[in-house]
Amino acid sequence: MEQKTWSVPRNLFLHLLMIGTLYASVIGLLVLLFQYINVAFPDVLSAPYTEILDRIRRAESVLLIVFPVFLAVSWLLERDFITDPAARGGKTHKWLIYFTLFLSAVTIIVDLITLIYNFLGGDLRAQFFLKIAAVLAVACAVFGYYFGELRRSAAEVARARQHGTSLRVPRYAAIASGILILATVIAGFFIVGSPATQRARRFDAERVSHLQMIQSETINYWIHKSELPKNQDELKSSTTGFAPPADPETKQPYEYRVTGPLSFELCATFKTDAVDTASVYPRVKPAPLFYPDGAAVSPQVSANDVWSHPADRHCFSRTIDPDFYKPEKRPL
Repeated sequence: MEQKTWSVPRNLFLHLLMIGTLYASVIGLLVLLFQYINVAFPDVLSAPYTEILDRIRRAESVLLIVFPVFLAVSWLLERDFITDPAARGGKTHKWLIYFTLFLSAVTIIVDLITLIYNFLGGDLRAQFFLKIAAVLAVACAVFGYYFGELRRSAAEVARARQHGTSLRVPRYAAIASGILILATVIAGFFIVGSPATQRARRFDAERVSHLQMIQSETINYWIHKSELPKNQDELKSSTTGFAPPADPETKQPYEYRVTGPLSFELCATFKTDAVDTASVYPRVKPAPLFYPDGAAVSPQVSANDVWSHPADRHCFSRTIDPDFYKPEKRPL
């Protein structure tokens, strides 16, 4: 009696943990597949490329932790079922399986409705069809496995118990799903890059942010004084506290050079290539510059101002449009 009392909460805990990690694994897998489709078939309405990479990293982190937990808990439950076949027919086990079947069935139905609705509406994009196919494949796989779990014969369980082995279907399903998840996660490393590559990208993003600030202050300087600063030291302000930032890695100042009465260049050395992604996905724009009195001036030089760069030393040429930026005398 004591063992039964102890096994009830243990059984409930394992079932809830299994079903929770299953849902988290499915969501993580679908998020990864969706982002791979976004990368393979870029769309101007998709999220920025940097956000897609961040989603891939988050989904990979979830799968690398949650899916092994799901496999381990599933193995513990299967071992319990081999020892006590009656536990397979327990209410907790059946209710959670039926709930999973319900969610899978609803997902499949909604997925097919969405497919037909968008098809009739003329949405023939490959990106849409691939995402629908991914959801349908994952939902059908989950539904098929757990529907088979309900129909698994007592004779099969008895044979496994007699030989002291696990059931073939769960074992093969675990191997197949493990290979699928591993392959999906590995594919993400080829897209996102190694941790060292990610660190280099973060440094490059910081460099771009610094150059945007310097550009904003340079335009602000021209608006106030009708001339460009000769060097970055002239951008220092005791009123606003601004000081030109330096390279976050080398601590060296960025290159600034006046190339004409209304033009200048900002140069930096980057570690990663952001040219290809910039031409497809929207880039981060400089934030508006606010004066102490609340007036705002846009730091953008033009609507096509982008900050794409190769993995090398690169200079950004800027030319101020005096018709767009009206000089006005204001104290710095």
